[in-house]
Amino acid sequence: MTSGTSVEVRAQGVDTAQLGPRPFYLVDQMAESDLKQTLAACAAGPFTPSRFSIGHRGAPLQFPEHTHESYLAAARMGAGILECDVTFTKDRQLVCRHSQCDLHTSTDILARPELAAKCSKPFTPADPATGRKAEAQCCTSDLTLAEFQSLRGKMDGANADATTAADYMKGTAGWRTDLYASTGTLMTHAESIALFSDLGVQFTPELKAPSVPMPFDGDYTQDAYAQQMIDEYKAAGIEPADVFAQSFQLRDVLYWLKAEPAFGAQGVFLDDRDETLPGFDAMKPESWKPTMQELVDQGVEIIAPPLHVLVTLDGAGKIVPSAYARAAKEAGLDIITWTLERSGTLADGGGYYFQSVKDAIKGSGDTYVLLDVLAKDVGVRGVFSDWAATVTYYANCMDVD
Repeated sequence: MTSGTSVEVRAQGVDTAQLGPRPFYLVDQMAESDLKQTLAACAAGPFTPSRFSIGHRGAPLQFPEHTHESYLAAARMGAGILECDVTFTKDRQLVCRHSQCDLHTSTDILARPELAAKCSKPFTPADPATGRKAEAQCCTSDLTLAEFQSLRGKMDGANADATTAADYMKGTAGWRTDLYASTGTLMTHAESIALFSDLGVQFTPELKAPSVPMPFDGDYTQDAYAQQMIDEYKAAGIEPADVFAQSFQLRDVLYWLKAEPAFGAQGVFLDDRDETLPGFDAMKPESWKPTMQELVDQGVEIIAPPLHVLVTLDGAGKIVPSAYARAAKEAGLDIITWTLERSGTLADGGGYYFQSVKDAIKGSGDTYVLLDVLAKDVGVRGVFSDWAATVTYYANCMDVD
């Protein structure tokens, strides 16, 4: 990054937040209420960055995720913390990608024949006659770092009915846009550290579960991988208190607590047991293994489930904290949640992220109804969002950080 760009970033990404029209649109869409009046009264600003607002993969509602452009957009919208999902290349270099094997949906690799040929599973076209869907699998571990860096990020998505690779790459959801996808500069993890440092934001790297058997290439173990991620912050001179290392694998958080306690103290256990633990029910403590207290006893201080796990509806149809949310707070756990602005217009109830309260979701304005419950009643310390401006607006209005 040039020094000129650094100056521009500092001017636009640290001192002020540029929110654009979306937060105001969402407030306008709300049903009349005291909350709507309170939020509307904030419209004149000024707006500043907030650590309550976490840029999920940057700003992927409109920018290709985990790209330089996406991170800048999130920072300029006031995200006080930015996320690099961390995985590794064939030559064991750490890079920012949501999944080790998502290059076929999130980059232009299929338009690069010399690199597409290296994919774990080359592109196979759909066959309408048999009902077979198009597919491919291209992994960071298929490429060297130099090869990875030659790719361009695109909006994540694929057309499963495509009969050509070019059509397969056209899978952007209708409520997103390709308007800002003509450039998509991929990032190494080390480059993300340098950029986020320039932006003056904190760091929340997520160690992604490998899609290849570990140890990789004979001797690259899971612990070596987890340690390498932390080592890149140490090499850059980043204070441990500014890093929130995440993993869906509890073993990684426990490793950091033991091997790097200064970093492990802020380790985030990403909880996806709603999808991975049979019988899990956010309203039934007996279905949670391990329990909240068992997590605390192992040293975990921050837990991060999806939005829907933290809320339910009471008898009057009002959004309230779930049993899971109450138990986490009672055990002394801090809570971060994911992911706001990832559900389109909410006209259909919000899908996965709003599933526990779908009957109360009537439209886009209810984004702020849920966010208010998460902030005030659940007491989350931060919210991941695909469009940071939405959360930044709320944080400024309600004076939370």
